[in-house]
Amino acid sequence: MIKPHYSEELLEKAARIKLLICDVDGVLSNGQVIIGNHGEELKTFNIKDGFGLKSLMKHGVEVAIITGRNSEIVAKRCQELSIQHYYQGQQNKIAAYTELCEKLSIQPFEVCHVGDDLPDLPLMRRSGLGVTVSDGHWFVREHADWVTDSKGGHGAVREITDMILQSQSGLESLHREYY
Repeated sequence: MIKPHYSEELLEKAARIKLLICDVDGVLSNGQVIIGNHGEELKTFNIKDGFGLKSLMKHGVEVAIITGRNSEIVAKRCQELSIQHYYQGQQNKIAAYTELCEKLSIQPFEVCHVGDDLPDLPLMRRSGLGVTVSDGHWFVREHADWVTDSKGGHGAVREITDMILQSQSGLESLHREYY
C-alpha cells in the first residue's frame, strides 16, 4: 500500500482530536455476528486495529467504544486493549456520548467518531471528525468527513489511528520505535 495523502482540512480536524469513539459491529468487526450451537456469540477483530488503538492511547488520545449491542466479547476485547471507556447496550448513543465528553472534559470538536450505519450518524455529525468505513451504509458515507479505504474489521480503524497520529506529529516517532 502506498503511503496515504490526506487533505489539509482532514489533517486540521484530526490534529484537534483528543478522543476517538468507535462503534463495534461493522467498524471494529466485520459486522457479522456468529452464534454458536450453545448460544455463544462470536466476532472477529483485526489485530492491526488493536495495535493502532493502543498506539493512539500511548500518544495521549483517549479511546472509547459506544455500541448498541451487549457482548461479553466486546468487554473482553476492551480489557485486552486497556480501553477503559466502553458503553454497551446503548439504544440512545447520544446520552453515552454526552456523558463521556463531560467525564473527560472534552468538547465535541475534539472527538472523532467512527461508525458504519444510520444509528452512528448523529454522533458523527456532532463530532469534530466523523469517519466511516469503506463498506459503511451509503448515506453515512455521503455525510462523513472521511471514508477509509478498508472495510470495517479489516484494518479501517488502523487507517484512522495512523491518520490522527500523523496529524499530531506522532506517526514518525511510532515508526522509529520499530525501525
